[in-house]
Amino acid sequence: MVERTVLDGARVVLPTGVAENGRLTVEGTRIVADAPEEPPTWDLTGHWIVPGFVDMHVHGGGGASFSSGDPEEALTAVRAHRAHGTTTMVASTVTGDLDDLARQAAVLAELTQQGELAGIHFEGPFISPHRCGAHQPDLLRDPDPSDVRKLLDAAHGTARMMTLAPELPGGLDSVRLLADHGVIAAVGHTDSTYEATLDAIDAGATVATHLFNAMPSLLHRAPGPIAALLEDERVTVELINDGTHLHPSVLELAFARAGADRVAFITDAMGAAGMSDGMYALGPMKVEVKDAVARIADGPTAGSIAGSTLTLDTAFRRAVTVDRLPVEDAVRALSATPARLLGVSDRVGSLEEGKDADLVVLDAAFELVGVMRKGEWLIRPEVR
Repeated sequence: MVERTVLDGARVVLPTGVAENGRLTVEGTRIVADAPEEPPTWDLTGHWIVPGFVDMHVHGGGGASFSSGDPEEALTAVRAHRAHGTTTMVASTVTGDLDDLARQAAVLAELTQQGELAGIHFEGPFISPHRCGAHQPDLLRDPDPSDVRKLLDAAHGTARMMTLAPELPGGLDSVRLLADHGVIAAVGHTDSTYEATLDAIDAGATVATHLFNAMPSLLHRAPGPIAALLEDERVTVELINDGTHLHPSVLELAFARAGADRVAFITDAMGAAGMSDGMYALGPMKVEVKDAVARIADGPTAGSIAGSTLTLDTAFRRAVTVDRLPVEDAVRALSATPARLLGVSDRVGSLEEGKDADLVVLDAAFELVGVMRKGEWLIRPEVR
C-alpha cells in the first residue's frame, strides 16, 4: 500500500494564490488530487505550507563544501540545507585549477545522477580580476571556449549554470557555447559596461549572478551591468537576501524593476551556513566568520565578503517580515523561478498535482517547523 498523507487547515500557497484553510494530499512521493471526505493526517491550522525551496547558487553548509571533491562532505552540505527547507539545490564550485574543477565536477555529477543534487554551477575561474571577490586572483583566467568546454565535459551533462565576465577575451563566444549546450550563462564577477552587458544578453546570457555584488555600481552616467541586467526581460536576477549583501531599498528596487517573476533568491552560502562563527574553507581560500558574516581571512583580497552563511528559510522569513514582500512573491523567488530556470519546474517549485511532494511548513511567524521531500518528512511538525 502506498502511504497517503493529508495536510489540512493551513494557508497553502498555490500558483493561483493562497488557499485559506487549505488541504494538500500526498500519496507516496507525489502530490495527488484531494479527497474531501478523507480525514486529515495532520492538522496544520495556523500554519503555512509553501513549496520546497530551490537554491541555484550554494557552495556548502553544515561545515562542508561542494568544492572538497569528497562525496560525503558534499552530502553533509546537502543535508544541512535540506534541514532549512531547501529540497532542491545546485552545487556551486569556486575558482580553482581547471583540473581540480574537473575532478570536483565528476564527484558532483555522480551525486546529481543519484538525485541528491539538481546539477552543477561553475562560479569562476572565468571572471574579472577587478571584481574577483572571494576568488583567488592568481587562479583566474579568460573564458576560452575550449576551457569552458572542458568543464562542461567533466560535468557529464549535469552542468546547469556558469558564471563568467563577458567582457573578457572569449567571453561572448563562451556565452554562445553555453547557450548552445543548454547551460545557463550568468553574468557576474564582472567589470562590464552597460553596452557590453547588452551584447552578452544578446549572445544568450540569461542570469545575473548575485546582482549588485561583485560588479560596478549603478551610476547616472555609467549605468554599467546592473541597469542592463535589470531592464532586459530575458534576464533573471539573483539576490542574496541576508541583510548584509543588500540594503532593503536595493532589494525593493530590483523587485520594482524586474518584477517578482524575474527574481531568484539564492544563499551563495559557504560551509559556515548553519554553523557557528570560526574559520572555514571556501575552495582554496581561508574564510573567517564573525557575527555570521564570512570574509576572506588573508591574502590580497582579505576582508572581502566570502559568500554568506544564509539559509533559505531565513531569506524567506526576512522577505515577508522585513522586506514586506507578499508571500506569493517570496514563494516565486525561492521556488518557482529558480525551478523554471533550472528546467525542473515539471517536478518541483510549486504545489501542484503530479509534482514531487516537496514542501515546507511554517508557523504564523514564518519560522520553519516542518520539511517534506518526496513525501518523506525530514522534519516533522510538532502538531497533529
